[in-house]
Amino acid sequence: MQWIAAVYFKKLWRGRNKLKADEMNFCSNCSAPVLRQIPEGDDHFRYVCSECGLIHYQNPKIVAGCIVTWQDKVLLCRRAIDPRKGLWTIPAGFMELRETVDSAAARETLEEAMADVKIDELFCIYSIPHVSQVYIIFRGHLEQRDFAAGVESLEVALFAENEIPWRALAFRVVHVALERYFETRHEGDFRPYIGVI
Repeated sequence: MQWIAAVYFKKLWRGRNKLKADEMNFCSNCSAPVLRQIPEGDDHFRYVCSECGLIHYQNPKIVAGCIVTWQDKVLLCRRAIDPRKGLWTIPAGFMELRETVDSAAARETLEEAMADVKIDELFCIYSIPHVSQVYIIFRGHLEQRDFAAGVESLEVALFAENEIPWRALAFRVVHVALERYFETRHEGDFRPYIGVI
């Protein structure tokens, strides 16, 4: 058993910077090597522990965000962290355990823009299969013009539609969601939308 573990550690050391986010080498329950196989009764490959038999299910990450408005302007944050440091985005981030989606969007707005947002309603859901993420974006508004850059933001600002820094947006999903927001605002039809990017 020690020899098998040594071989896995050697492979891990050689490829330490090559692991993708969804790859595993060892069981988080008992530290034994994992095998990639289709468990009985399943139809997907999973990482299964070679010792304790634990099946490690991997699921998409949920990103909760909000298109926050003040009057006719949208609140954007310029990222202070990678990925896409220095580019603009809506307040958004990964959900925490035991958190609701709307409270996650409000928390991210508070963390990134130091703003207390009132969540209005669900705006859109975008699946992004190539990175195993799902973006759930709400519409919300500020009741006071009160915001500032949080630790993850270089700056925070309000933008009218014709002022949006389209070429400096951090993520394609943000670009698509903002385009849809302005289009639906003109039409007055904010029915929730589901899409794939």
